Order: sequence, then structure tokens, then C-alpha cells
Amino acid sequence: MRRAMLAVAALLLVVGLGTACARTVDGTAVAVGAADNQQEGHVDTDQFDNLLLECQVLAAPKIAEVVGGTTARGTFNGAICRWIVEGAVLANVTFNWFEWGNPTVEKDTAKKLGYETENIKIASQAAFTQRDPNRPAVCGVTARAPSRGVYTWWVEPSGTAAPADPCAAPTKLMELLLTGGQ
Repeated sequence: MRRAMLAVAALLLVVGLGTACARTVDGTAVAVGAADNQQEGHVDTDQFDNLLLECQVLAAPKIAEVVGGTTARGTFNGAICRWIVEGAVLANVTFNWFEWGNPTVEKDTAKKLGYETENIKIASQAAFTQRDPNRPAVCGVTARAPSRGVYTWWVEPSGTAAPADPCAAPTKLMELLLTGGQ
């Protein structure tokens, strides 16, 4: 009897787990990049103070100028912020602020991913670049955030030609951020 009860309990658990993650979501699927930050949402953001503050640390025109384009269009706000820079240069720019991040952990992770890192100083603060040898045009720059955590800027130009210094734009973005420059 006890074995039968255990078997029934195990069966119910397996069936329950198999259906617990299945659900239907309303809406229409769109291709990656087809949505932008101009679309209407139905999220009550009043309950989150400074929800998008991270994505406003530098103005979009300044991001475009630093990267070499004429406009920067925000495409995602959330745990990370993304822009598409258009003009003379076409590039994707990503910014993240991990409030509980640690520069050592970030650097160790970059190395585990096979990225080459180099220690640099920006606005008198320790920072490092990270580059994927398989994508020579792409560079990320990480520094400790003054309040807490870490900031990282990534710039990824479209196309295969690497700029003379792929780390120049993310380094300048970081410098502007750390010095409060606009």
C-alpha cells in the first residue's frame, strides 16, 4: 500500500512539473530589433523608482557623437541598455550597470570566455578593456561604478572592418560617464 501511494505521489509530481512551466502568452511575435523603446507597454512602472535611470546616464546624441554616427536610437531598456548608432558609422552600443557587480569577477568571466583583457585607467579609476579575438572590431570597457557595482560599455560596429582603435569609443563613453560629462 505504501509503495502504491509513493508511486502515485511520484507520478503526480512528474505530471505537475511537466505542465507547471507551460503557459500561453498574449501578443504578437516580432523579429529581433523590430521593437523599440517607443512602443506602448502595459507595465505599471510607478512602483519602480528610477526604473530607466541607467539608460539615461548619457544622452543619445552624445553616444552617437562618440561612436562616430549622427543618431543613436534606443532599442532596449532594462537590465542592460542598447542603442543602434546610425550615420557615417553603424554600430550597436550596449551599457550595463550591475549594482552588485565586482570588477574582478567581470574580468575573470571575460577571460573564461576567451576574451583578451588589458588594464587601463579612466578618470583616475582602474578599468579594463575586453576583446574577443574572433571579433576584432568589438570592444568592451568595464570600470567600478562610483556608488557601487560595475559599469560596462560595449561598442560593436556593423561590418567586419575594425576601427583603428576599437576601444576608443567605449573608453570615451566610460570617461564621460565617470566624469559626469555630457
